[in-house]
Amino acid sequence: MRVRLTPTQGIVLGFAGVILVGALLLMLPISSAAGRATDFLTALFTATSAVCVTGLVVVDTGTYWSTFGQVVIALLIQIGGLGWMSVVTLLALIVRKRISLGERLLIQEALNKENLGGVVDLTRRIILTTFVLEGIGALVLSWRFARDFGWEHGVYYGVFHAVSAFNNAGFDVLGSVFGKYCSLTPYVQDITINVIISSLLILGGIGFPVIMEVVRVRKFARLSLHSKVVLLTTLALIICGTLTILAIEWDNPNTLGPLSPPGKWMAAYFQAVTPRTAGFNTVSIADLRPASQYVQVILMFIGASPAGTGGGIKTTTFTVLVLAIAAVVRGRQEVEFAGRRIPWARVIKALAIAALGFFLVNAVSFILLLTEGKAFLPVLYEVTSAFGTVGLTTGITPELTPLGRCLLIITMFAGRVGPVSLAMAIWKRQVRANIHLPEEQVILG
Repeated sequence: MRVRLTPTQGIVLGFAGVILVGALLLMLPISSAAGRATDFLTALFTATSAVCVTGLVVVDTGTYWSTFGQVVIALLIQIGGLGWMSVVTLLALIVRKRISLGERLLIQEALNKENLGGVVDLTRRIILTTFVLEGIGALVLSWRFARDFGWEHGVYYGVFHAVSAFNNAGFDVLGSVFGKYCSLTPYVQDITINVIISSLLILGGIGFPVIMEVVRVRKFARLSLHSKVVLLTTLALIICGTLTILAIEWDNPNTLGPLSPPGKWMAAYFQAVTPRTAGFNTVSIADLRPASQYVQVILMFIGASPAGTGGGIKTTTFTVLVLAIAAVVRGRQEVEFAGRRIPWARVIKALAIAALGFFLVNAVSFILLLTEGKAFLPVLYEVTSAFGTVGLTTGITPELTPLGRCLLIITMFAGRVGPVSLAMAIWKRQVRANIHLPEEQVILG
């Protein structure tokens, strides 16, 4: 009996399959620096984090994994960032294979596209855009790292971190040089590293459709409503995050305190950009004041933008909810922005996405508080980081029990494929006629 899968189920199972293959590769002795086989849970956690472009790790990437293992992780990051159907499409185009209708439906679902027309051409442009931007980032980073480590290591570090940054993965391989779990802390005041990495993070996070529309249109007034919402929300979150973290951490001796004034601004800016599902950090997250960590929790939950390489509920979801609240407060019957009306169906979907994400984060946090013996804020921070596919950590992930690691694996997976998509894939929908039932009021508020 042939089982028919919906496009949503196909996307979810495809990601799960890539994760499983990645875990099996990382279990091989050749993947570890010590030449020993890795246990399944560690390999599965790392593969999930890579494919879901998260960056949370239970072992240090630069010291635990061999060059082969790190290359596997980089490939998993690339597949996870592009989406596995985009990679399949690329391979099909290379061998001149015709893209079937079923494959086009999967691509449409993966790209959150409203219609089927032009999905293959869009995928081709997405792949080209990815390689161009990653290539530019890799060239500059290779030049910078070569000054510290020579060209052989410099090019390797440049390519790895460019791929990790553009895909908002947050994996780094500098642990063998600067110590385990160091991320980019040695470069807190390095303008080249900060500018290139943060630029790649932002470009990867705003979504491919926005990048291509900006390049094509070049005038903000002529952009679509979606692009306007994404760009304005991204800018607002970065500015608010930078100013808030700067004010809170200015005199913190463990974070911004010892830095020069320009260094403080740069570090605050980077710490505001990276919670947008990036995962790199230039100061110790564990040493941030609780208020700063909470600000980052909010930024991580919102996340990046649709059709990008990040997670979270997405900037558009957040803005639509804010606009809906504003409409209710002002007594308006319609949600409006920039001279356009947003359908109520979109508002309801935004509410569902945010509610499911909120429920998942709180449910997993509640369980971890019972099982892990950790404080509330570090647990909430870690779970939100997993859901937003961010990868920032206060340092408790390597200390989690097997149950805690499994829960974070599920959370990362849900954050990458989307809570609504995962729920739809699990819950088989029955097609129902569009029947309008009798209306009756419910008292609210």
